[in-house]
Amino acid sequence: MYKEEIAKKIAAVEKEIHDTPYDKSSQFHHGVLKAKLSRLRDNLEEKISGGAGGGVGYAIKHSGDASVVLVGLPSVGKSTLLNAVTNAESKVANYDFTTLGVIPGMMEYKGVRIQILDLPGIIEGAAEGKGFGKKVLSVVRASNLVVLMTDIQRLGWLKKVEQELENAGIRLNKKPPKIHIHRADRGSIQIVDPFKIIPKENLIEMAKEMGFDNAIIQIGEKLEDVDRYIDGLSKSRTYMPLVEVVTKIDMAKPTPSPSLQKGGVNTNIVFMSAVNGQGIQEFKDAVWKGLGMVRVYLKRERTSEADKQEPLIMKRGQTLEMVLKKISNQMSQDITRVFIWGKEAKFQGQEVSFKYPVFDEMEVWFGR
Repeated sequence: MYKEEIAKKIAAVEKEIHDTPYDKSSQFHHGVLKAKLSRLRDNLEEKISGGAGGGVGYAIKHSGDASVVLVGLPSVGKSTLLNAVTNAESKVANYDFTTLGVIPGMMEYKGVRIQILDLPGIIEGAAEGKGFGKKVLSVVRASNLVVLMTDIQRLGWLKKVEQELENAGIRLNKKPPKIHIHRADRGSIQIVDPFKIIPKENLIEMAKEMGFDNAIIQIGEKLEDVDRYIDGLSKSRTYMPLVEVVTKIDMAKPTPSPSLQKGGVNTNIVFMSAVNGQGIQEFKDAVWKGLGMVRVYLKRERTSEADKQEPLIMKRGQTLEMVLKKISNQMSQDITRVFIWGKEAKFQGQEVSFKYPVFDEMEVWFGR
């Protein structure tokens, strides 16, 4: 099936969903339509993913400890922000589509090197390839955090950009559904669902629409709607943390509160102004928190000072066992004990299990 045919089918299904009133009697039909829509979008992504790269500025070499993409409408100040927090030199102008490639810069914060990528502006229809759509989205998926940007005069567009990413299968500030799929050669579709929120026959029908023939589908959470279930069955979902930024707030009267509720993915917004430099520190803090990174300092000897010049960068939720494996798989065979220091230790020099989770600025000594 050609890309144009798939795009037409997507448009037809979207229209049917829009035209079908949603109520208790039609919710199952809506679910099947959404499953069909998801499958078509997966197919479209497969057709055009081979052409997603290429072009000046799109062959991105990732460097540093994490990468962050600046995504938003044209001329919201992405280049200005990049220049303010990194060593990049991104061209700045007052007209749309100034940035025609992807411009990288490096932000150093709390001893961590974070690559910031200034992308071309996203427009409506990006998920279907309009503008720089697919090229931009391919860079987004390969990064660790999305910074979604608009200016104070176009605040309503923030939700539209979120929707473009949603249509492209990018889930912002969401965790993957607890759904496990075991494919089988026979036996049709079996549903293991202890919560029983959605009727089993509906779950089976949606799975068939998604292309499953023989599988055991285990559901490990309460499914409040069919969207989470469809996400769990889809092969093209990307889950990413989000920071939202509203720029040019010096043009707003009165200045908006940092806790502005906008009803979107994230209710806490970083407000910025290039005129007075407001929001730069808040932006750095928000990126750091969103990435969930922690610094682990290693001790050569139990009684020595930790090396704080070269922290080991880990993710919150990882364990000391993962730290040890990152240092050396061979070394892990000789280590039997681990001691920690830091603000979250019960006492300094506490001996803990290798399953103990890391925390920021943890000091560690591994020994026999």
